Amino acid sequence: MDEVTGAQLIAESLKAQKVDYMFGIVGVPIIEVAMAAQAAGIRYVGMRNEQAACYAASAVGYITGREVSCCPPPPVSLADQGSVTEAISVLKAAKTPLVIIGKGAAYGRAETVLRELIEMSGLPFLPTPMGKGVLPDDHANCVAAARSRALLQADVILLFGARLNWMLHFGLSPRFNPNVKIIQVDLCAEEMGNNVRPAVALLGDISAVATQLLLCVRRDGWKYPSNAEWWSTLKSKIAANAKISKALALQSTVPLNYYTVFHHISQLLPHDCIIVSEGANTMDIGRTMLNNYLPRHRLDAGTFGTMGVGLGFAIAAAAVEASQNTGRRVVCVEGDSAFGFSGMEVETMCRYSLPVVVIVVNNNGIYSGVDSETWKAMKQMGELTSVAPPVSLLPDARYDEVMKAFGGRGLLVRTVEELRSALQLSLSDWERPSLINVLIDPSSDRKQQVTTTVRSTCL
Repeated sequence: MDEVTGAQLIAESLKAQKVDYMFGIVGVPIIEVAMAAQAAGIRYVGMRNEQAACYAASAVGYITGREVSCCPPPPVSLADQGSVTEAISVLKAAKTPLVIIGKGAAYGRAETVLRELIEMSGLPFLPTPMGKGVLPDDHANCVAAARSRALLQADVILLFGARLNWMLHFGLSPRFNPNVKIIQVDLCAEEMGNNVRPAVALLGDISAVATQLLLCVRRDGWKYPSNAEWWSTLKSKIAANAKISKALALQSTVPLNYYTVFHHISQLLPHDCIIVSEGANTMDIGRTMLNNYLPRHRLDAGTFGTMGVGLGFAIAAAAVEASQNTGRRVVCVEGDSAFGFSGMEVETMCRYSLPVVVIVVNNNGIYSGVDSETWKAMKQMGELTSVAPPVSLLPDARYDEVMKAFGGRGLLVRTVEELRSALQLSLSDWERPSLINVLIDPSSDRKQQVTTTVRSTCL
């Protein structure tokens, strides 16, 4: 079999599996595979790095829900009904219950039934980063703004498609109540009991199991009381945190801080846009300040906290949106360090005229950096490899010029007025990608996190 015939067979196999996109980097014999894929009607997106190509391919599957497989889809599985009944009993006995909605719920297309379950049961919920938007972030039952307090004081947590990994502090004290009871809903048996043994394990399809729970709640006519002390505690903490964030957001001194930047970005972003984000402080603060209103409209570093995902995810999302002609914008919010992992993919955006809006929140470093005057002073102190902080990057780096070099729009901003003007201009341009390089205070940081330990009682 020659290379051309082999490539054609591969392409035909992929098409039979209903593959719409191929992301990759060509070279012999992959050139022939890519050409055969195009001839078979598959869209080929040539990337600059294999890692970014893999990220892009995974994002398409997540956004569209299409699985690349030659096997029929598995049947929808239900949880054991006895376990469902037990879970309802545990929930009813809870004083401070909490629902956590994870990425698995988004992937499982469980948004409709989960909304009905939350509203009928009256339970507070907290989304994980990529669970944002399964229910809107501005929903009355969302307690994301009191995340630390909710996790710390909940005595029962109903976990929908979320894993107790590093993003949820492994479900352990001091960030969780040491006596918390976990009701874990998951499709994967091997995930049950990782780090914390569940009080009740509900193995099955997220949407199907949520429906089982909903039917029990509806049958029993049960609802967690809206006047419970737990709701008062959560609402009080939400108000207090909002006050702190607002004070930081309304500062307009130059250089800007993270909260000011995200406050003004959030005011201008369309409600239906897809937000891609990665970085350290940029991603962490952005999760709290950039709301999502629709499911599968947020893509970030996720479970493994991997940097470099942003531009590949954004390219995938923009390609899907363009092919479906949805009119939705893709906005990629990057820390300056994170941008460096896959920054050359802006050429890919320009090559395919993908109108992604990239916002680089530039603090001259990883977590923190130094200003240009301090950098100059350090150069006089000796060899920079010996004296420069390991977290520092080149001050005031012109990432906007990288986008310009390939024909995109590059904008450098320092003030609120420049930021708002640049973002409005970029959002109005559907012909080419834009990169807004936002220079912020190198010492800007997250607001202080306060954790109070819950005392364990021995029974």
